[in-house]
This record gives sequence, C-alpha cells and structure tokens, in this order.
Amino acid sequence: MTSYDLTKPRQRMGLYRTVLHEGLRDDLPRYLNRDLLLQLWPVLRTSAVAPCAPYGKTPSPSSPPAPRAAA
Repeated sequence: MTSYDLTKPRQRMGLYRTVLHEGLRDDLPRYLNRDLLLQLWPVLRTSAVAPCAPYGKTPSPSSPPAPRAAA
C-alpha cells in the first residue's frame, strides 16, 4: 500500500488522481474530501482529459488534435 502525506500539495494531488483514475466507487467517499475535491477539480479535470503528446513533442493550444489510430 502506498502512503501519502496529505499536508504536501503534490502528494495530495497524486492521491486524488489515483483514486479518481483507479479507485472503486466505494473508494471515492472513503479517500476524497468533498470540499477539497471541489477546490482541486479544475486542475484534476484538465489533467485527466488532456491528450498525451508523442514523446519529445509538446502540443500547443492552437494545434489540432493528433489523429487516432484505427481500431
């Protein structure tokens, strides 16, 4: 089990990201504080939906989205 020091903003953000991405439904109320989640949400939301750039390339805000590979 990983431990987090919730007094450190970076570790707190890491915990929230982990729970939101990998946690089960029951984990949400167990590990997340509603008021803190609302405070962190703008950053969590944008980091969760931001597309990954190919290695070594940084997308610019005006760049069109990268094409997706056909399934």
